[in-house]
Amino acid sequence: MSESQALDTIRMQIMWNRLISVVEEQAQTLLRTAFSPIVRECGDLSAGVFDLKGRMLAQAVTGTPGHVNSMAEAVKHFIRYFPIPEMKDGDIYITNDPWLGTGHLNDFVLTTPCFKDGRLVALLACTSHITDIGGIGTGPDGTDIHMEGIYIPMLKLADQGKMDETLLAMVRQNTRQPVETEGDVYSLAACNDIGCKRLVEMMAEFELDDLDGLADFICRHSYDAVIAEIRKLPSGTYRNSMTIDGYDSPLDLVATLTIAEDGISVDYDGTSPQSRFGVNVPHAYTTAYSCFGLTCIVSPEVPNNAGSLAPLRVSAPEGSILNAPYPAAVCSRHVIGQMLPDVVFGCLAQAVPDRIPAEGAGCLWNLTFRGDTDRASNDASLFCITAVTNGGTGARPTKDGLSATAFPSGVRGTPVEINETVAPIVVWRKEYRTDSAGAGAYRGGLGQHIEVSSAIGADVELLAAFDRIGHPPRGRHGGGAGEAGSVGLASGAALRGKGTQTVAAGERLVIHTPGGAGYGDPRDRAAEAVARDLRNGLISRQAAERIYGLKSGD
Repeated sequence: MSESQALDTIRMQIMWNRLISVVEEQAQTLLRTAFSPIVRECGDLSAGVFDLKGRMLAQAVTGTPGHVNSMAEAVKHFIRYFPIPEMKDGDIYITNDPWLGTGHLNDFVLTTPCFKDGRLVALLACTSHITDIGGIGTGPDGTDIHMEGIYIPMLKLADQGKMDETLLAMVRQNTRQPVETEGDVYSLAACNDIGCKRLVEMMAEFELDDLDGLADFICRHSYDAVIAEIRKLPSGTYRNSMTIDGYDSPLDLVATLTIAEDGISVDYDGTSPQSRFGVNVPHAYTTAYSCFGLTCIVSPEVPNNAGSLAPLRVSAPEGSILNAPYPAAVCSRHVIGQMLPDVVFGCLAQAVPDRIPAEGAGCLWNLTFRGDTDRASNDASLFCITAVTNGGTGARPTKDGLSATAFPSGVRGTPVEINETVAPIVVWRKEYRTDSAGAGAYRGGLGQHIEVSSAIGADVELLAAFDRIGHPPRGRHGGGAGEAGSVGLASGAALRGKGTQTVAAGERLVIHTPGGAGYGDPRDRAAEAVARDLRNGLISRQAAERIYGLKSGD
């Protein structure tokens, strides 16, 4: 490489890094201006910049794989509906179509064309979760998409700077929280506006008239980097399956993973057929989390963009639970979609066994409540809140799993104080579940024990969408299974893991989130690690002696 070529490469790398900082500021704008607690407190969002071919060039570090990797395809759909030559400065496009966006109606996707000196140079896109969009609510009870809330096709939210007040009125009228929901729409629009502004400033600084050269550099180098990592793996075909709870009966997730010179393919042939209820997964969401699982193991150091995703291919039979077509109910698609990294890991464990963690809780255990308010601290007569809670992750080959941590979603848990401020609920207890982690040379992460009730002595609806109750996370290389989750009342009654149910006035809801599984033989765990866990209340004396071999009196 000549000196001039080396300097050009360095300059491209600097601009690439700046582009990542641009979209991170874009995401931080959304985080700081969002009305919904699940966005501003938990980071359930994504943001990215795309070239005029619809290729994702950079994604914000803040965000979730399900949003980012499905949004990567969504922008191509926007271009199909709104051709590049017809885009105008000040336009904003919107949809929540699950098959063109990020998998369910609660995620609004906005795309904004970015102009510099009167010329279209890029597209900025973002996504965030809207807590309530009408319908039967954020749960799996629906039996078709139209039961699940307002369905926005590909539309213009703004036409050359003028917001569509009719569309906004429709959105307000189809939510139980009109102020919060409209505020979130404006927050998304502001997010893209900041992205456009910072991108134009960056291009002016580096004297760029377009992003074509930088885009090609990013995609080419990312693709080559991932291919190089894939070629270090043993070629072959590997299979794995996982059984999960499903809605009314267990479901099988079956994967065949093939590693070849030109990439990795995952085929979900053999997976259970789609459900009548809202746990179905659109293909884009299946692809998003499958690719994320592959990336975690194969190329974790390569920035996520169109180039790095190109060598990864995902397929699932149409009509299966992982490729459910319109008009399937898909509201709780995360319950199954977020299990897919562990399914992919099970395949990769046969190729690179020393790099793969044990199974974890997988899907988020979001506590979605709905009911009346006393209107003392809320302008609306109804409230709807989604409190993010998490189980434990699986143990890693050289480290314990993470407790009460969202993997693979990456969404943070909602602080108790926020939940109690924005909704009439009381959180009486929230702590680690002793002995919930799967035992091993490295133990899994712990789940949580949570108790919640109404703060005003009223009935509260729980829109349950939980898994790992009948089928807990499995250990690896001799590690023990994580403790299964459970849902019930303090009075002793058990509740279903999925479906809307009532927590009566005066009752306490009791939630046990699953623990992550262990890695390796528990008898190989360091004695000081066992003693530390016992001292910190993470394991009981009985478990320390029976499972880990700690001697009585130690």
